[in-house]
Amino acid sequence: MASSFTFVLSASLLVIIFLEITSADFNNEFDITWGSDGHGKVINGDLLTLTLDKPSGSACESRNEYLFGKIDMQLKLVPGNSAGTVTSYYLQSEGPNWDEIDFEFLGNLSGDPYILHTNVFSQGKGDREQQFYLWFDPTVDFHTYSILWNPQHIIFSVDGTPIREFKNAESIGVPYPKDHPMKIHSSLWNADDWATRGGLVKTDWSQAPFTASYRNFKADACVVASGKSSCGDSVALMSEELDTTKQERLRWVQKKNMIYNYCSDSKRFPQGFPPECNMA
Repeated sequence: MASSFTFVLSASLLVIIFLEITSADFNNEFDITWGSDGHGKVINGDLLTLTLDKPSGSACESRNEYLFGKIDMQLKLVPGNSAGTVTSYYLQSEGPNWDEIDFEFLGNLSGDPYILHTNVFSQGKGDREQQFYLWFDPTVDFHTYSILWNPQHIIFSVDGTPIREFKNAESIGVPYPKDHPMKIHSSLWNADDWATRGGLVKTDWSQAPFTASYRNFKADACVVASGKSSCGDSVALMSEELDTTKQERLRWVQKKNMIYNYCSDSKRFPQGFPPECNMA
């Protein structure tokens, strides 16, 4: 798909020519980067599974790099006693001053809720965590987890419901991820030193192997290749905002389901919260 529209993002950045929309055949879109011995595998092109046992975890990354757009992935998380495990799904650039946009799903004891951990890194600095309880059991069926990333803001959504917005606050000195293209990564790994109740609950390896499943990947996003980015038809995506209904849903989730917000952690920031926390 192509458009004659040309959008110049900045003098130092890339010329965006057309928007690329891909819907996965995982064989074409992703590479297994850890666990290629069978811990990570693609089934019939449309299902990706990552497995963790005591010898190894697994991970994959997209072949494409993206600079702005909307990324959707459906995940079904590790069922049962998944304490100590972390299933991650995130965007990340390369280099020492990397950018990153994180979904991490912290395993639980059977019957306890999963914790959805989110974070945003820019120029190698994160420490912007927000955590949520999901309002459904994410192990029973697939649910859609989305990242909308444009020059104005980053919006994390679950099944179309926004749960977090991180706004561009460069005007008050807050770095924002906008200059580095990022690949999509997913992994399943053992983090029982911190993942469940701060590391108090360890991984029960008798429950292994642990498996998370992925399907219906879609990137409505700008693909970067040879220093140039392709974008265009969905130009509205580059300035998409939350309408009134979605703003109300965001407030509902943050009121009912948020369990940690770095912008409320006065013990962590005794000298005052980071400047973006004061933005409306």
